[in-house]
Amino acid sequence: MNFFIIQTLSGVSFAAVLFLLSSGLSLIFGVMNIVNVAHGSYYMLGGYIGLSIYSLTGNFFLSLIGAGLAVGIVGILMQRLFLNKYVDHFPQVLMTMGFALIFRDLALIIWGGDPLSFPAPAFLQHSVHLGETVFPAYRLAVILISIIVAIGLWIFNDKTAYGAQLRATVDDKEMARGVGINVPLVSGLMFALGAFLAAFGGVVAAPMFGVFAGADFEVLPLAFVVVIVGGMGSLKGAAVGSLLVGLMDNWGKALFPDFSYFTIFLPMAIILAVRPTGLFGTKPS
Repeated sequence: MNFFIIQTLSGVSFAAVLFLLSSGLSLIFGVMNIVNVAHGSYYMLGGYIGLSIYSLTGNFFLSLIGAGLAVGIVGILMQRLFLNKYVDHFPQVLMTMGFALIFRDLALIIWGGDPLSFPAPAFLQHSVHLGETVFPAYRLAVILISIIVAIGLWIFNDKTAYGAQLRATVDDKEMARGVGINVPLVSGLMFALGAFLAAFGGVVAAPMFGVFAGADFEVLPLAFVVVIVGGMGSLKGAAVGSLLVGLMDNWGKALFPDFSYFTIFLPMAIILAVRPTGLFGTKPS
């Protein structure tokens, strides 16, 4: 029973990190129809920049916000100066792949190639007793942080004027322009928000998995699986997809370590065979 609880909670905590990473990717793909292969690099850079800020200030929460803002600026510069010029997916993939390789090399030059540890906040460096099960307090905090972010994104998307403009841009860009919505501004800020969330997720995940060059391409395939399964442009899809992928990844590695990717991609193929747009997705405009 302890094994079941620990593996399930571990899968849910990993799903929480995947949601932070994939929610921005899903919105970018759904709103802007941009395939951003460098999205995993935002996650990796978030971890490195957050660690640098933490080393200078000793403040974990400042590293969360500082890393998110720094990478958000990088994201909006990429979108406005480079990706805004391309509509077709193939040039987008090549461009963002190039950026991903540049970001990795820069990380190696600045921070080196050795994995780095990132301590959790002092008040979370203990374990919690759940009956007979002992589980790290920080992983439970990660689940709570992800839930808070999900609620915040839902309120932002469904209850604010900017969220209404965002939904209008998703549904019909031309009509949104016709009613006076600044579509380039909305799209640019959405790209920055996606980069912010990925970097935020990189800092949140760092005390669990460490910070290392290569984290970008390690998490990126899982993030794309979440987006494909949940559906492009859907926060609900990102949440459900993250939970499914997180649990399948963790249980697959625990029970079938040699076939862990099979346990993820087979269900994805089945879901796409039934619903080509994902569980909650719509076709990008």
